[in-house]
Amino acid sequence: MATFKFELVSPESILFSGEVNSVIVPAVEGEMTVLAGHAPVVATLKPGILVLIKTDASNGKEFFVSGGIVEINPTGMTILAEQAKFIEDVDTAVLDQEILTAETRLAAAPEDESEQRRLHDQLVQLKEFRAVFEERRAN
Repeated sequence: MATFKFELVSPESILFSGEVNSVIVPAVEGEMTVLAGHAPVVATLKPGILVLIKTDASNGKEFFVSGGIVEINPTGMTILAEQAKFIEDVDTAVLDQEILTAETRLAAAPEDESEQRRLHDQLVQLKEFRAVFEERRAN
């Protein structure tokens, strides 16, 4: 299977940079799987789990992303995440803090209707993800 260059960047650090076979992305428009040769795309991330596969399904890595932007171009793929963590570093306390931050941002949002809608949608997505995360941890 062909590989491509992938980078996951958060405000704190570069969490991953290297060759991968595929990446599963939690985009606002829906989850998408990116393979080498994917058409150019710029999309918005929603809170969720980002999965990257380096050589086969047993060699994957998972990250929590709270939002951000994904850019896919002919030379590779870059994700600029608002927040990103290795999935092992995420628990319900981390998600509760993300929800509190989103609620604070929404309460302090300017009168701009589109910005309020974006922040509200992000808050709803975080709460939905938290429920899914709890269910996943229980199983």
